[in-house]
Amino acid sequence: MGHSHITIHNKEFRPYLSAAQLDEVVAGLGARLSADYAGRKPLFVVVLTGGFMFASDLLKRFVGECEIVFIRVASYEGTDSTGVVQEILGLREEVQGRHLIIVEDIVDTGTTMHHLLPTLLEKGPASVEIAALFFKPASLRHDLSVRYVAQEIPNDFVVGYGLDYDGLGRNLADVYVAV
Repeated sequence: MGHSHITIHNKEFRPYLSAAQLDEVVAGLGARLSADYAGRKPLFVVVLTGGFMFASDLLKRFVGECEIVFIRVASYEGTDSTGVVQEILGLREEVQGRHLIIVEDIVDTGTTMHHLLPTLLEKGPASVEIAALFFKPASLRHDLSVRYVAQEIPNDFVVGYGLDYDGLGRNLADVYVAV
């Protein structure tokens, strides 16, 4: 990789996955999605901010017609049974009868997806699947199916390629792991 340790906010990180390795796993996922969604014109729902770099590379690898929308998920305390209400900001597209692919940088506890999925399913899509750059099965706290995963990782803290540490590091081409 040729890169050494880096420091962000006084925390040390070591190289984990190079840009070339990331390109390889994202290309593989793009090929799978292209095959599975051939002729179905999916709507890729990209969760900002972390998903922007992954989404850009993934969508370049998707062969076929598709649409892309960028959303933000706002969480706030509510009065419903979960105690947390998810508001989806930016989803103006009609999703009824569409095949949705949620593009997420990382699924760890699964809490975001656990709250986001019911909100999307209420809108009547034909299908909803999750495509994640990283998945940490050891951290998962919810019954969640993450069908499309570029790379499973241990319960480590990673930064780079869209993922941040207190706002910094998203611009790094490689992924680093906390030492």
